[in-house]
Amino acid sequence: MDLFSVRQDNDPTGRLLADRMRPTSLDEYIGQEHIIGPGKLLRRAIEADQVSSILLYGPPGCGKTTLAHIISKHTQAEFVRLNAVDASVKDVREVIEKAHNDKSFYGTKTILFLDEVHRFNSSRQDALLPAVEKGTIIFIGATTENPFHYVNGALLSRSTLFQLEPLNKEHSKIAMKRALEDSENGLGFMKLNVDEEALEHIAVMANGDIRRALNALELAAMTTPAESDGTVHITLEVAEESIRRPLVKADESTQYDVLSAFHKSIRGSSDAALFWFLYAVEKLGMDPMTFIRRLIAASSEDIGLANPQAMVQAIAALDAYRNNGWPEARLNIVQAILFAVESPKSNGVVTAISNAMSAIDEVKSAEVPLHLRDTHYRGAAKLGHEGYKYPHNYPGHYVKQEYLPSSLSGRTFYEATEQGNESKIRHNQELRRRNRE
Repeated sequence: MDLFSVRQDNDPTGRLLADRMRPTSLDEYIGQEHIIGPGKLLRRAIEADQVSSILLYGPPGCGKTTLAHIISKHTQAEFVRLNAVDASVKDVREVIEKAHNDKSFYGTKTILFLDEVHRFNSSRQDALLPAVEKGTIIFIGATTENPFHYVNGALLSRSTLFQLEPLNKEHSKIAMKRALEDSENGLGFMKLNVDEEALEHIAVMANGDIRRALNALELAAMTTPAESDGTVHITLEVAEESIRRPLVKADESTQYDVLSAFHKSIRGSSDAALFWFLYAVEKLGMDPMTFIRRLIAASSEDIGLANPQAMVQAIAALDAYRNNGWPEARLNIVQAILFAVESPKSNGVVTAISNAMSAIDEVKSAEVPLHLRDTHYRGAAKLGHEGYKYPHNYPGHYVKQEYLPSSLSGRTFYEATEQGNESKIRHNQELRRRNRE
């Protein structure tokens, strides 16, 4: 018995194991208990055949298409599936026209399942809107991308969003063990001896993608020579050959999320900031310059004058990267990141800008006080451009005088905190205030 005869005997259509083992009922469905568990809204809607327009958002292999497949098995409505990769506006309009006729003449509902809806451009999504609004079709979309970035706001607002969580290795193990026991659709017709450590390895490497796990298990089973008694022994070594570490897909949404996690980690965790930076560059292939720019911004936004050296370190990391490249500058960049995270924090710069901008919006125009105006020309005194007091001629290098326009006299924009170096600045501010009083 060879590979081809085995596959033909078990499944004449030649479908992959992951396809053959796709659950057809909610009881067979693996994971996503938070939306499909007993008593949950989506489960009740499916069981009552009252599904309204929904969006299913989650990573590959988490069960979006499977859930749509289950809905198709539990509804009296016409169920139409299109893939956004190759579907056109014409295809959508044909579905809508038929749905309109079915509803008008027979009272039949139509569910349109659009897989990979993020691949549908704005104009094609717009073609769906009137039919969804009128109830001509019930829309179900599936996407691996953030729907708030890739789905029209109007379509999104008319659909209930369900976010599916990544599955874990235990979910993959459940799926693989089912396949090993199922003689009709799975691999139960074969005489298989699968080591537990082999299952564990496939489950770990599949990284929550049940489809990858089942495909790897099938590959191992179908390509491993049988022993003398007909047993196919799947060892750890066989499993290692059947599945490789997945490449992480760094789509635009993922890049924004990782960059956001990096910046937020700068405010509170050296370990997390280091992880997200190296994960992004080494795993996702993102440009280190993106993170250096964000580090420079954070040096003022989140640290500022509490530790001005953070900016110096960030600029030095920028120079190191420009001069030495990657990975030589990795040490310099990481040093700057760790320096920033461990620095005292202050958002005083951000607050000062916000306060000053608010003042600018308040005043129609700002007249420069006469004593602050330029005096480097003959006749300035005749115009009254005099009276400026040079602070360095006074004790403490400070003298009381007005620097703001008269309409903003007494306003304070920058309030130093007690953090790090800013505590000294705050002390100076308090001394100046007392001198002005």
